[in-house]
Amino acid sequence: MAKNKFSEIYEVLKEEILDGKYTSNMMLPTELQLIERFSCSRNTVRRAISQLNTEGYVQSIKGKGVVVLENSCSNDFFLNMHNFKGVESIVEDKKVNTATSVLNFSKILIDNKLSKKTGFKVGSEVYYLHRLRYIDNIPKILDINYFLCSIVKDLDVSIAQGSIYKYIEECLGTKIVSSRKIFKIEKATELELKTLPLNDYNCVGVIKNSVYTDDGKLFEYTESKHTPETFVFMDVTQRY
Repeated sequence: MAKNKFSEIYEVLKEEILDGKYTSNMMLPTELQLIERFSCSRNTVRRAISQLNTEGYVQSIKGKGVVVLENSCSNDFFLNMHNFKGVESIVEDKKVNTATSVLNFSKILIDNKLSKKTGFKVGSEVYYLHRLRYIDNIPKILDINYFLCSIVKDLDVSIAQGSIYKYIEECLGTKIVSSRKIFKIEKATELELKTLPLNDYNCVGVIKNSVYTDDGKLFEYTESKHTPETFVFMDVTQRY
């Protein structure tokens, strides 16, 4: 399934901002110019600009246009709270390499205990994965994934080493629209101590993420275990 048009426009404009075509305090092209450039509707352009606003790249100024904001972020990694991309959202603005190692890949049935934990119905068949995420060859995140087999069909190790969301949306044609996240600090388990370089830390940052399709079906429950230096968040708040 092709990307939504507004997502394509958002990606193009964001890349141009990051590459320096539009520098801090510069104005983006007008709505009419963007409509003409991308052959799309006014609403589509506004959705793309809204996404850039949400992620702190630009600010819309009433009566003037859209200005590129100064990047006040350090070189530290941070999580975008509005982004579905997981590890990709940490590094998309950085010049680093990422890789994924699949430590466990199996199918299991949801029992009563797992049902309470994940939200899946008892008896549901799910893919159960352990994926270790590397940034510049250093393990930074351990993902414990549960994907509903009836929605995420024919998942395999090769797909799990790449982008499972890309597979879901582009190959299976399923639209991912919302998620509910819980953020916690937890004592590191034996598995996390074994797989993550925690050094003197005895804890991990945990994101518990329930993700839904466009028809409201829960298809994923994931617990992402972060080393402390990657458990940093970025949010943008605007005062009206």
